[in-house]
Amino acid sequence: MVGGFPYEVPEEYQNMPLLKGRAAVNMKVKVKDNPNFEECVFHIVLDGYNAPVTAGNFVDLVERHFYDGMEIQRADGFVVQTGDPEGPAEGFIDPSTEKPRTVPLEIMVNGEKAPFYGATLEELGLYKAQTKLPFNAFGTMAMARDEFENNSGSSQVFWLLKESELTPSNANILDGRYAVFGYVTENEDYLADLKVGDVIESIQVVSGLENLVNPSYKIAG
Repeated sequence: MVGGFPYEVPEEYQNMPLLKGRAAVNMKVKVKDNPNFEECVFHIVLDGYNAPVTAGNFVDLVERHFYDGMEIQRADGFVVQTGDPEGPAEGFIDPSTEKPRTVPLEIMVNGEKAPFYGATLEELGLYKAQTKLPFNAFGTMAMARDEFENNSGSSQVFWLLKESELTPSNANILDGRYAVFGYVTENEDYLADLKVGDVIESIQVVSGLENLVNPSYKIAG
């Protein structure tokens, strides 16, 4: 990274896991009840330049093996979603604090030097703003959250399945309301074949782990 990371993350988020750059992960999914399609590896590129808090949180969870063995929990032809752990909690409970870890809504807009935090573009009055990471591709990856609480993202993530012609960039109900932080760049077409109950065997960081700042996971001896 020539010249270092291009902006300062707000102070209240500076001690969270941050991805200051890009990283890539491979997600291996075991498919059930499909004799023609048993296993697939999805290559996902994560963009910490435009979503350092959201992407950093995800990479940190990946290194904790949080998603390994977890099922696909939603597959409705619009999105594929996972990340809700077993038990009453809807997100990641940090064992060091025994409290949920949440991340703020994080949206980078063209022409801005740093992301907006904690508010949708509609709430900011930026109706014509263009997001740097739009929902413009099959396999766009974003952080799920409570519809009525902007800063409730934790561990649940989803991938958009709709074709870009039906959900044009910056002209749909998702852009500016949910934090995009990556894109599936290999085997994205197979996302549409996933069903509820298919199992994520593993997610592994294959490049860019050195860009993770403030990792909270504990590296086993």
